[in-house]
Amino acid sequence: MEEVEEYINTFPIEIQKIAQEIRNIIKNEAPDCVERISYGMPAYKTFGKPLVYFAAYKNHIGLYATPSGHTQFSEALSKYKQGKGSVQFPLDAPIPYELIRKIVAFRVKENMEKFKK
Repeated sequence: MEEVEEYINTFPIEIQKIAQEIRNIIKNEAPDCVERISYGMPAYKTFGKPLVYFAAYKNHIGLYATPSGHTQFSEALSKYKQGKGSVQFPLDAPIPYELIRKIVAFRVKENMEKFKK
């Protein structure tokens, strides 16, 4: 979606690459998702319900996969700074793309089981 492209393009090129990779992961795992900007960040929905959000910052990438996505992967996420339903991946360390993929896949399955009619 154009507004997500515009959001990503506001960041320095290295952050753009990371944000685009996360966007690609989400769209690959949830090809039918609705993509838009919500709460000032890229937001994704399936079955009309929130799937995940992400946001780029100066020093980290925030991933918001609702509390269930974070609870399910609490051990793997334990080394990162977290809030309720959020996690921060610092930009001075490798971004855990495979973990992000697993979280998104979990949320896709969860939304499908809860909301598919």
